[in-house]
Amino acid sequence: MEKKTGGKSYGVKWLILCLIFVAAVVIAFTVGRFAVSPTDFIKILLSRVMDIPQTWDSAAEAVILNYRPPRIIAAIVIGAGLAVAGVSYQGMFRNPMVSPDVLGASSGAAFGAALGIYVGMGWGMISVLAFVLGLGAVMLAYGISRVYRGDAVLGLVLAGIMISTLFSSGTSFIKLIADTDNVLPAITYWLMGSLASIRVKDLLPGLIPIIVGMVPLILLRWRMNLFTAGDDVAQSMGVNTNALRLVVILCSTLITAACVAISGLIGWIGLVIPHFCRMIFGSDNRRVLPASIIMGAAYLLLVDTVARTISTTEIPIGILTAVIGAPVFIYLMLSGGNKDGY
Repeated sequence: MEKKTGGKSYGVKWLILCLIFVAAVVIAFTVGRFAVSPTDFIKILLSRVMDIPQTWDSAAEAVILNYRPPRIIAAIVIGAGLAVAGVSYQGMFRNPMVSPDVLGASSGAAFGAALGIYVGMGWGMISVLAFVLGLGAVMLAYGISRVYRGDAVLGLVLAGIMISTLFSSGTSFIKLIADTDNVLPAITYWLMGSLASIRVKDLLPGLIPIIVGMVPLILLRWRMNLFTAGDDVAQSMGVNTNALRLVVILCSTLITAACVAISGLIGWIGLVIPHFCRMIFGSDNRRVLPASIIMGAAYLLLVDTVARTISTTEIPIGILTAVIGAPVFIYLMLSGGNKDGY
């Protein structure tokens, strides 16, 4: 009876979470400087598959079908990707206060973007350089940790902190020598994170690495539960923890670097969303990781909608996610973590 009740309870939670996601999508499509009523939104979508008399403004159709979809798709995939990377890193490190940038992916990508902007590259090449240096930073941290003679996890953390500091210093130096009229404002705005520059032609090459990184983590989510039991227990069950840890690092880094390359630095999602998912669904990654996909996507959709509508000038997403994420981080620190055994 308890199992049935628990299953029913989880079913209700999943239903509510999915409804929140659907509501976030509808809000993202209909709310903005050019508002579209939910009725017109539904009619416009149905008109693509049914013969419906046009009762809506042509501008509303252009907004729904052309202007907002790239940004909404990017918000969904980036939000889901950062949340999945956060769940994976927190599970691997057995610490709910770890975020996807712990090994330097965000710092490396930020340095790459700042360097690209400084030398006058186009948006596409800036994204490529940010992506490559984001991956390179984590690979460098991983390589350093391999020669560390102490605990493997501690070596990763220490190497990640060192690499992050180096790349952050490099970004600061570029900002110091950058032209204050044009280049410095562009670097500063990019570092605050935004989806305003997302274009249709950038979606496929930008989002494929995120999806490619997410698939193995979803398939291996049950194995990631063994991290909480320790390497000895996991190895006694036939799981190669070193190989699993490397896969988690590679996939999470691929996701994080791609997200930062597309949207700039959007922090806190990888910290906040996994925590909320564990509060609702428990510590089992078989539930937490899929839930983080939906919740992360809905969260970034809502934050992005607020960012582009709350004032006449669009607010960078990184500012809003920090405003929400910082209090949660303080709560985690004061509570000493959570009840999930991390």
